Amino acid sequence: MNFELSEEQRMLREASRDLLSDRAPIEHVRAWMDRDKDDDADVDPEVWQLTADLGWPGLGLPEEFGGSGQGLVELALVAEEMGRALGRGPFAPTAIVGRALTDSGSPELRSEVLPALAAGSSYATWAFAEPRSPWSLDGVNTTAHTHDGNGSGAEFVLDGVKTAVQDAGGARWLLVSAQHDGVPASFLVDRAAPGVTVRRQRTLDPTRAFHEVRLDGVRVPHGRRLGAGSVEIQRLLDEASVLRCADALGVMRRMLELTVEHTTSRVQFGQPIGAFQAVKHAAADMALLVHGAQAATHYAAMAADAGTDDAARAACAAASYVSAGAGEVAARALQLHGGIGFTWEHDLHLYLRRARADSVLYGDAAVHRDRLCTLLRPSTGVNSPTTAAS
Repeated sequence: MNFELSEEQRMLREASRDLLSDRAPIEHVRAWMDRDKDDDADVDPEVWQLTADLGWPGLGLPEEFGGSGQGLVELALVAEEMGRALGRGPFAPTAIVGRALTDSGSPELRSEVLPALAAGSSYATWAFAEPRSPWSLDGVNTTAHTHDGNGSGAEFVLDGVKTAVQDAGGARWLLVSAQHDGVPASFLVDRAAPGVTVRRQRTLDPTRAFHEVRLDGVRVPHGRRLGAGSVEIQRLLDEASVLRCADALGVMRRMLELTVEHTTSRVQFGQPIGAFQAVKHAAADMALLVHGAQAATHYAAMAADAGTDDAARAACAAASYVSAGAGEVAARALQLHGGIGFTWEHDLHLYLRRARADSVLYGDAAVHRDRLCTLLRPSTGVNSPTTAAS
C-alpha cells in the first residue's frame, strides 16, 4: 500500500497546520483553558468558523450536501494536526456523526442535518460510552422502547446515561447508541429535547470539553432512528478509533519535537544532554514509536476507505498500538525533560494529559487487543475438533 500523500492531501495538511499555528497557537489554547474555569464554553466560535471556511466540517460529507466527499484518510490528516496543536473543537465527533448519517440515515434525515453540519452552522457529537462500562457494544445499556406517540405516530423513548461525550454542551445533535429490543441501534437526538441533561465533566485533559449526558424519557421521532445495527455501529467505532489514533499521532510527534528541542539546548557537563548515548537511545525509541503509530494509523484509514477485508483488524491493531505507544512516548518525553516537563508553565504536561486521554477514548489497548484476538480466531463449526477441544 502506498503511504505517500497526494498533492491535494499535502495541501490539506499544510493548510490545516497553518490555520492552527496562526489562529490557535498554544497561547490561545491556554487562554481558552483559563476561560473554561469561568464558563462552560466548549468551542471557540471564531476558530470554528475559520475551520468551516476551510471546509473541515464538510470534508467527509457527500458533495450533494455541501461537503467535499473525502475519506477517512483526509479526516485523519486533519485530526493529526489537531492533536499536534492541542486543538479543541468538534471536528472529529461531527465527522463521525456525519459518516453515520451518510451511511445509515434516511434521505429525509440526511437532507435535514448534513447541509448544516457541512456549513459549520451546527455540529454534532456521539454519545456512546457509559459509566463503569467497557467502550464496546457490550457496554451499551441505554434503552430505547417504542411508544405510540399519543396517536401522532410511532416514536422512541430513550433512557440512560452517557459519559465522556465530547463537546456536548453546544452540540445541536447527539447521536445516541442504545439497546432497542435487545439490539444495538442509533438515534439522532435533538440536544434541546425535553429530558436531555448535559453536565460538564472535569477530566485529566483540559484541552477538550467532555460531558455527561442523561436521557430521561427522551422522545425521538421514528424518522430519526438510523438504519444501523451492530455491524454498522462497530464499524463506526473502528473509524472513530482511527481518528483518535490520528490525534494521538499528532500529540506523539509534538512530544518528540519538544524533547529534541530540549535535549539539544539543555547543557550539562559542557555539552548538550542530547549528545549522551543514553539520551540518544531514548529519543530513538520515541522516534520508532512515532513511525510505527504513523504506519498503523495511515494503513487503518486507507483500509477503511478501500473497504478491505482486514479493515477491522487494521483499526484494532492501530488502536492498541497507539494507545500503548502514546503512553510510552509521553513517559520518555517526561523523563528526558526532567521535572520541568510536568510544571504548569511548560507545554509538555498538556501533551501528556492529551496523550493519556487519547489512550482510553473509544477503548483502551486491552479492549482493542481483545477484539483483535476475536477477529483473528478462525471460525469453527459446532462439531469441529477445535470447538470440542476448547
